[in-house]
Amino acid sequence: MRPAARVQAAIEILDDIIAAARSGGASADRIVADGLKARRYAGSKDRRAIRENIYAAIRACGPVPASGRAAMLRLAEIDPAIADLFDGSDYGPQAIGDDEVAAMGGIAPEWLEIALSRSGIAGAAAAALLDRAPLDVRVNTLKADRETIQLLEQGEPLIAEQGLRFAAGTPVERWDAFASGEIEVQDGGSQLACSVVEAKAGETVIDLCAGAGGKTLALAAQMANGGTLIAADTNRDRLSRLGPRAERAGAQIAHTVLLNPGREIEALAQWEGGADAVLVDAPCSGTGTWRRNPEARWRLSESQVARYAATQLEILEIAARLVRPGGRIVFITCSLLDAEGADVLDLFLARNPQFSAGNVNLSAGSSRGKGWRLAPLDDGTDGFFIARIDLV
Repeated sequence: MRPAARVQAAIEILDDIIAAARSGGASADRIVADGLKARRYAGSKDRRAIRENIYAAIRACGPVPASGRAAMLRLAEIDPAIADLFDGSDYGPQAIGDDEVAAMGGIAPEWLEIALSRSGIAGAAAAALLDRAPLDVRVNTLKADRETIQLLEQGEPLIAEQGLRFAAGTPVERWDAFASGEIEVQDGGSQLACSVVEAKAGETVIDLCAGAGGKTLALAAQMANGGTLIAADTNRDRLSRLGPRAERAGAQIAHTVLLNPGREIEALAQWEGGADAVLVDAPCSGTGTWRRNPEARWRLSESQVARYAATQLEILEIAARLVRPGGRIVFITCSLLDAEGADVLDLFLARNPQFSAGNVNLSAGSSRGKGWRLAPLDDGTDGFFIARIDLV
């Protein structure tokens, strides 16, 4: 393919991404994969160039663009080499018209930029949310150790005790160490967040929003497979992925519990008031993960953020019924909005005076309200709000 044809292909796929963002459709990753698969004539270099153009255009736009062409015109404003490819050639994009308007730049839609700024994320800190993320792995101590593991490439040690960092795109999932369960792909910030649980052998620990089990596996390693580890979630499809992952990792999950929304305590009744630790990795807007999912900022609304916050508070109330006296809740969101972190924590503590905010002892990040924050610019991780909540 000629470079101009690659740009046109990117424009067409961007049209699908924008439509999906507006309608709540498939993710950009899924649309890009399908779009490239449909273009059987595109070679590996062509596919790589098309993908790079697509994600560069997404990152260059703030609000949702009017079209894929408008998004690519925004990229052309930044990169003159792209502008030159709007040449009207066969299979390429038409020449840029005098009255054409490019998509707006910025970090996100205006309301969301304001919300981030009010939450202490502005300027360079906000721009860093759209950088390309590296690839981090956690060495699984049930099978290996960071100091002795042999990998095809030497990763950069992270602050997280068993974390290693590689360049984006490193094919770690093709390595023998991944197939054997010696390593798991997990952002360094997520690894640090899990460490706050301080799960120990002999304890009863509940991962209340386990999803596909990434953090559950980290907890199993902390516990050295000793104790009772419960993985619970309301999403059957995501929870079903935990079994094969746990088998590969050699992780012992005592119970996997599918929750019925609104009736969670019924399914968890046998552990009510008995858990040493409850991890609440709550559903959120994902503003801390834009480095990996930059189009996600086009899918958000103020009402959605409010609904996420309400859901987080509801889940914390469930966790409060599960933890034993002297036990702890660890509350995590991958959001940098105070509305989904510090504010929810304040409201929970006001409603539940028997709980208090505990110390988060991490060597990265900074305090935010009564909790802790990790952010891409300062800490080189995805963005997280983390809080420890102790039951007196």
